[in-house]
Amino acid sequence: MSSPEIEPEADSTGPQALPVVAPQLRALRRRASLTLEAAARTAGLSPAHLSRLETGQRQPSLPMLLALARIYGTTVSELLGETVADRDAVVRAADMEPTTAGGWTYWQAGAPGRGMQALRVHVPYGAQGDIVRVHPGEEWLHVLEGRLRLQLGDTTHRLAPGDSAHFDSLTPHRIAAQDQGGVELLFVHTLLQSPTATLCLGPTPGETP
Repeated sequence: MSSPEIEPEADSTGPQALPVVAPQLRALRRRASLTLEAAARTAGLSPAHLSRLETGQRQPSLPMLLALARIYGTTVSELLGETVADRDAVVRAADMEPTTAGGWTYWQAGAPGRGMQALRVHVPYGAQGDIVRVHPGEEWLHVLEGRLRLQLGDTTHRLAPGDSAHFDSLTPHRIAAQDQGGVELLFVHTLLQSPTATLCLGPTPGETP
């Protein structure tokens, strides 16, 4: 997995600048009972680099925020100081409205604005099977029905009902149904919960995956 320190830093003067996160970074590190040196070492940063982030001298990249959120046991939303209204812990089947994108059908199985995105997904045969995805985060999937062809880097895996896979999303990956009837999945992805985050759906016409 690529070290977060080699990711490009966000330009604090540019249009994509993140909110000032320095106070939150320091407070959450202390809440996690981590020294500056211990947190920096786990995140793949130098203590001086993390100190500059905590004092606002530098702005972290989004992949770096994701790494720090994992270390501190929190979400990127909390690192950014965002507040989210109380949500029900239970999502009822009747409330899961289907969404179609790129030929796939998705049902939201979790609440929005969380540190993870949970979905039930139907992947038709031949839909998006040639698309290679690479993005920050982690993915976990579980095959409910049908058979799945999962390519991770140069290795191809074939998963049957009951099989699962858990992998780093920075590994180039392809997902495709192996049978004509398609495949049904449970899917969990760690998302960057911030105003710049988007739903991890397949491409729609005119978009780049």
